[in-house]
Amino acid sequence: MQGAIAETNHLEELRFKVISQIAEILENQSHTQRYAASLSELNHNVHQEIISKLMAAMATIATDDSAAMIAMIPTITHIINTCTRLDRSLNLLFRQRGKQWAANEQHVQNLMFEFNQTLLELSSVLIEKDLLERQSRVLERIILSHEHISQWKEFVQEILVDFYAIFPFNFFYIAFAEENGLSLYLYYLGQCSDDIRVKARGLLSQQMLRSIGLPPDAALDIEEFNIHCGAHIKQDFDIRLISVPVPDHSPNLAGLLGVAYASENNLSAQEASVIRSILAVMVMVVGSSKVLSRTLLELEYYAVHDPLTGLHNRRQFNDILHYEIGRSERHKHEFSVLMLDLDDFKDINDSYGHPTGDTALCSIANVLLEHTRNGDLCARIGGDEFAIILTETGPKGSRVVAENVGRALREMAITSAQGNRFHLTVSIGVSSYPMDGQTIDTLLEGVDAAMYKAKDMGKDGVCAFDATEARVSIRETRDNAENLREALKEGRIIPYYQSIVDCQTGELFAFETLARLKAPTGETTSAGMFIETIDKYGLARELDIAMINNSFAAKRACMDANRPEANAKIFINLSVQEIQGRGILGYAEELCQELQLPPESIVFELLERDAIGDMTNMRRFLTNLRRKGFAFALDDFGTGYNSFHYLRELHFEYVKIDGAFVRNILNSKVDYALVHNLSKLCQDLNILTVAEFVENQNIWEALKDMGINYAQGYHIGMPQPEMRRTSRP
Repeated sequence: MQGAIAETNHLEELRFKVISQIAEILENQSHTQRYAASLSELNHNVHQEIISKLMAAMATIATDDSAAMIAMIPTITHIINTCTRLDRSLNLLFRQRGKQWAANEQHVQNLMFEFNQTLLELSSVLIEKDLLERQSRVLERIILSHEHISQWKEFVQEILVDFYAIFPFNFFYIAFAEENGLSLYLYYLGQCSDDIRVKARGLLSQQMLRSIGLPPDAALDIEEFNIHCGAHIKQDFDIRLISVPVPDHSPNLAGLLGVAYASENNLSAQEASVIRSILAVMVMVVGSSKVLSRTLLELEYYAVHDPLTGLHNRRQFNDILHYEIGRSERHKHEFSVLMLDLDDFKDINDSYGHPTGDTALCSIANVLLEHTRNGDLCARIGGDEFAIILTETGPKGSRVVAENVGRALREMAITSAQGNRFHLTVSIGVSSYPMDGQTIDTLLEGVDAAMYKAKDMGKDGVCAFDATEARVSIRETRDNAENLREALKEGRIIPYYQSIVDCQTGELFAFETLARLKAPTGETTSAGMFIETIDKYGLARELDIAMINNSFAAKRACMDANRPEANAKIFINLSVQEIQGRGILGYAEELCQELQLPPESIVFELLERDAIGDMTNMRRFLTNLRRKGFAFALDDFGTGYNSFHYLRELHFEYVKIDGAFVRNILNSKVDYALVHNLSKLCQDLNILTVAEFVENQNIWEALKDMGINYAQGYHIGMPQPEMRRTSRP
């Protein structure tokens, strides 16, 4: 503002100087006009005197008869006539000159007026330009980020410090309609006494209540913040308030009611208008920050917790297991891992329905928490699978805990929605660090093998890991790996195609390529039964190439046959090793060129837990992928430790929401809220969403209402060996 004032003062000085010089010119011209008028009058008088004398001389000569005198008469007459003409000419010249002077004077006056107006307009423009620059300096600092969203109150203080530096003021408030009542956040800009706080609190709170039509004694929760800007607020302050409410057409911004700016300074109409525009932006920014903060807290919670039972999820379990190995190694401690798999739990869901099954899972979670200590960790790692980490507990102690848990679950009676009572049993495997394994892989392999042995022994029991028997299991796994290697060479691992459709129109959008192992007898096995062996024994690249070759050839065949499925995209799962840049993208690019397939019709997928393990290589992989024209989908989104963080760090064209959340959105408010928030978040980030495990029409309709873009699942269509169009559900 000081710069604008200085420039305006400079213009005023220039205006005064120019007007003074023009006035001096006009004054000189006036003097010249008066001098010319005097000269003209003198000339006329002289001429008249000469003519009078000559006329008198001629009268005298006329009475004289001498020839000489008579001869002078023509000469005198000529002189008289010449003086008369000269007098008329000079009068005409002076009159013409007077008109020109009058015209010049009018031109100068007009020029002076226009110059004055131009300077006034320029001065106004300078002030407006200064206001816009000040507004821009405030707005350019209002940038949403992860830190600002998670700490929105501190973010507001940062904004107000910048705001104060450009538009000084005394007080600021933000009003919210919270779940438990009204909240007012008061900000004091400068040093103030307790008396000033009391006075300001009363004035501002009453103004806020009056603006929303509530009585002055309405309950109000006030939180105050003091921002030290070096200024001192006067005791007898007289504030001018500018408030901006939330527009009626705006969405619900976390209950935000409005914001207000209070200042002792006199504000011009232009300054007040600019401040209102800044406040309008702050309404949206503050409201959006709080909404996103709340959503972020939910996402961060569900990133490490199972939304149904409240136990930790698989990712958190793996992280804590990794931490516990390091801690136990440093301190020479033992610890144990329990793997629990419910016996015949599918029968419960089939007999009594999924809501009863969910109730049973929550009851099981409570039993696990009751039989473990605060330092232990309980997790739900699958649909009917649980795991427990028992810190500083060896094989004997862990077996006691396992048997107690098994007994408690066996004795627990659960009542279905129909009033039927039933009991559950569980098979539990136990492995201990360091005797049964010293890495995550060996411990989990051991406890998994022990759990399946408990199943094989008749279920409802506890089995500890046996290293000798484990070697037999390893040999079996090795044999399976060799069988898979042969199947890849013989082309017996083939793609099946599952339809992905547009949620709004039901039209076919894409096919996901799913690997199937085809036995010599013709029977097929899904990838879930052999994918771990594929990864463990380094066969993933051969599987990726087989899926790419077959699916690309199938798409080319659809294009050659001019079938409607030819326009569908292909989603292809890749192994995590491809992030390291092993050349699969280059191979796919060359094959696209050879078969004349558009690269934009190909979408490569990676599981979330695989994609985020190496962020540096993942960024390089995505850059290379897009450079070649392909798109990327993040599979099983929502199961990771911090899924929201990955959306901030990396960009994906598609996000596939994990089916564990989707299948339960009609029965669980938590799952519904999670999927709904993920959908809204992806919409804001221009990321397309694909919902997995769509198993009935009601789920389909709910996803459609949420704005989910695409869907797949058994309700949409079963995986099939050919690319065949699926009708709309």
